[in-house]
Amino acid sequence: MTIELITFDLDDTLWDTAPVIVSAEAVLRDWLMENAPKLGVVEVGHFQAIRERVLSEEPQLKHRISALRRRILFHALHGAGYANAAALADDAFEVFIEARHALHLFPQAEPTLIALARDYTLGVVTNGNADVRRIGLGHHFKFVLCAEDIGIAKPDARLFHEALLRGGVAAGAAVHVGDHPGDDIAGAQLAGLRAVWFNPGGKHWDGDRAPDAEIGCLSELPAVLKALG
Repeated sequence: MTIELITFDLDDTLWDTAPVIVSAEAVLRDWLMENAPKLGVVEVGHFQAIRERVLSEEPQLKHRISALRRRILFHALHGAGYANAAALADDAFEVFIEARHALHLFPQAEPTLIALARDYTLGVVTNGNADVRRIGLGHHFKFVLCAEDIGIAKPDARLFHEALLRGGVAAGAAVHVGDHPGDDIAGAQLAGLRAVWFNPGGKHWDGDRAPDAEIGCLSELPAVLKALG
């Protein structure tokens, strides 16, 4: 079947995620020290304990990572004695999410999207909370599907089925591109899509079912898709 739709993972597929998360966490800590001094030094263990408690009480937040972070911030600030904890938590989250979008695309990311958009419909399927529209990439995609929007995360096949619905194609006409062997490759294949493993580090594949193709650089993707098609 002719390929019509290409869906992309975002974190560690279009950019390196770890550096921007580390930076965003540091920005958030600095903001909290200045604007919520009663909270004291932000201890990772303290926030982890709050996270576990929140998820035990509100398990529906498991895949809604922005809402979860807001709730954690609220409980931390409320526990520190802030009567305006909800407003402070909202402000703190906005500081974090702004810094979370100060990321650097892989050099071949946008040129590849531009090239592919000439021949295919493009979509996003992500478990993360980065917004391609916020970093100026939104116009390349017909739809952006985030786990947070519907409370379902990869590798759940329902997320990929929703992508097919929004893309208006059958599974055989779609290819998903991502870095995670389970969430992206196995998840897409279980939903009936073909899957291209983005593996710039040259890792050894140890999954049960091999990806339909593998690339080490995004610039390889157009040729790989033509071969698959």
